[in-house]
Amino acid sequence: MNRREFTKAMLACGAAIPFGITRAAGQTRGGTLNTIIQPEPPVLVTALNQQQPTLTLGGKIYEGLLKYGADLKPMPGMAQSWEISPDGLTYTFKLFPGITFHDGKPMTSEDVVFSCMKLLVETHPRARQNFARVASAEAPDPLTVVFKLKQPFAPFIGCFDCTSAPIVPKHIYDGTDYRKNPENDKAIGTGPFKLKEWVRGSHVHLVRHEGYYLKDEPYLDEIVYRVIPDAASRALALENGTVQLVQWSDVEFYDVQRFKAQKNLEFTTKGYEYFAPHQWLEMNNRIAPMNDKRFRQAVMHLIDREAFSKRVYFGNAKVATGPISSKTRFYDPNVKRYEFSVDKAKALLDDMGLKPGASGKRAEIKYIVPPYGESYQRAGEFFRQSFARVGIDLVLVGTDMAGWAEKVGNWDYEMTQNLLYQLGDPALGVARTYISSNIKKGILFSNTQGYSNPEVDKLFDEAAITLDEAKRRELYSKVQQILVEDVPVAWTLEIEYPIIYDKAFKNIVTTGIGSHETFGSVYKS
Repeated sequence: MNRREFTKAMLACGAAIPFGITRAAGQTRGGTLNTIIQPEPPVLVTALNQQQPTLTLGGKIYEGLLKYGADLKPMPGMAQSWEISPDGLTYTFKLFPGITFHDGKPMTSEDVVFSCMKLLVETHPRARQNFARVASAEAPDPLTVVFKLKQPFAPFIGCFDCTSAPIVPKHIYDGTDYRKNPENDKAIGTGPFKLKEWVRGSHVHLVRHEGYYLKDEPYLDEIVYRVIPDAASRALALENGTVQLVQWSDVEFYDVQRFKAQKNLEFTTKGYEYFAPHQWLEMNNRIAPMNDKRFRQAVMHLIDREAFSKRVYFGNAKVATGPISSKTRFYDPNVKRYEFSVDKAKALLDDMGLKPGASGKRAEIKYIVPPYGESYQRAGEFFRQSFARVGIDLVLVGTDMAGWAEKVGNWDYEMTQNLLYQLGDPALGVARTYISSNIKKGILFSNTQGYSNPEVDKLFDEAAITLDEAKRRELYSKVQQILVEDVPVAWTLEIEYPIIYDKAFKNIVTTGIGSHETFGSVYKS
């Protein structure tokens, strides 16, 4: 049975409902879900900004053709079925009928082609890499989209979730300056919820999209995302029921165990399978001393990552050993290991000529603290203390969310902390950080550190177009060996984020993208 036959069979028995969703007898519509968005996103259009708060909130507004289960297998999204040609070059998607944008205009295959082949390749770092592999995209009728690849691309079917390929209205964006389009403030998508009000500094109010194409969805009347910058206030809001859901770093890690034990709350770390959040210390490879791999290797020895996990993340993390997460495909544990050793770090710094001056100081480096909560501030302090052991003064610099994105995206930084999604396959979530073709100024979550190695480029490219799993594993093992030697970024942790919510709400986590999902099936019992 091919994917199209499988999907048809599932739809025939009511499986337009994603696999993780449960239905209760007598389930009715209505209710409000109060949750948190922290920090406040600079924009709600996920095609223009891929920072976590934008994706969490924007996932209710914008949709992709597919969804992905905890096993990362594709499920119907706006596409009710799909077919892949035997040679792996042609992907045909059939859309659900009756999909409309929030302004009432129909969403058709033309919008899909425009979004994927024009807008996203300019604004979205991972979509650019994915759809650059497409030779042509056609819309033979309003409900059919056909992508023809230049050559096989093994994980292409994994490129269509709402965070990787959100569909936007062609009639609003075609021929405009995408980032300056005045309609951006209206955030017009096809999702089950539409924007009613955004009071900056206070809340974002989403309400039911009455024209939603899936019967009975959404079940909730509205979702209110509350902006609560203070960590103690966010914890209190969950404790007293002001909000009924927290995700990602809404609650600081030192509070996780307390809420995990609270009987009226459900706790899970599911819903992050597609992302496998991978954290690192990012160093601008263009700037001395970060342009010397001996310095970057020294950084790996300087950070006691076990202590970092315990002291900053309270054990809700696992030490990362390289560019590929142990939670995803093609992870190779047999790479060079950097044990915590101040002496080895000093030896490497001495070898490169970065020796202490009369005051004992080797260098001063500006570190931009990501504005994502207290854990990032504590991480900055941890790094500052670590670097001080060898005479490097790490100067912590604060900024807001938009400022951090602008500085890192435009290479206007020396060092910062970053966290990227693995997206189920190295060709989708890993290669983008290290291949030289993705050094694109102004684009966050690309190869912003400026690392370039032709052998790494070659290995990533060959692995992406190889269909044989054993060969792909061999290629990814080779690239991991090289990257761990070169240390373009200093990998720190694989983060275990929680999702905590009031037990009265059902279907909060139904897919491998958890709280980024549409929430159309969420209901209050």
